[in-house]
Amino acid sequence: MTDDDDQLHEDAEELRKATAEGSPELAEHDRVAELEQQLEEAKSKALYAAAEIQNVRRRLEQEKQQASAYAQAGFAKDMLAIKDHLERALVAVTEELRDDKTASQFLAGIEATARELESVFARHGISRIKSVGESLDPHRHQAMMEIPTDQADPGTIVEEMQAGYMLRDRLLRPALVGVAKKP
Repeated sequence: MTDDDDQLHEDAEELRKATAEGSPELAEHDRVAELEQQLEEAKSKALYAAAEIQNVRRRLEQEKQQASAYAQAGFAKDMLAIKDHLERALVAVTEELRDDKTASQFLAGIEATARELESVFARHGISRIKSVGESLDPHRHQAMMEIPTDQADPGTIVEEMQAGYMLRDRLLRPALVGVAKKP
């Protein structure tokens, strides 16, 4: 647009305002146009608000699902200590105790408890992290020491001091491991 066009539009608007004062139809038309513009703005704001509410609802639903899926993490961590104690108890049992009739019944109960605990873990998505023979993964393993050896490539886990566990796709506890290094 040129300056002449701008001036022409301004003149037309002034003329329109001047004639609108004496013409109720034109004033009514202007008022209708203004109300239509306000209605469009209100519709736009309402659509925006509805979209925002939908986004908040979706986000809350996701947070609720995650909260319920991982709510048992604290309890599961506490149960890992019990599992560790059961495993240590079973490893410490000598063959002499296993041959004793009374002790073997007691051991059978401990083994059954350990199996049931493993079953409960599986039902609730708690799984043991594979370690020995795997490459060190800092997201799942915590290297506690390096072990000089020719039996494995450097960076390979050769010893597990404490088992690590996952709760579905989240780390509950890293595995404490010994990693191979060149002798």
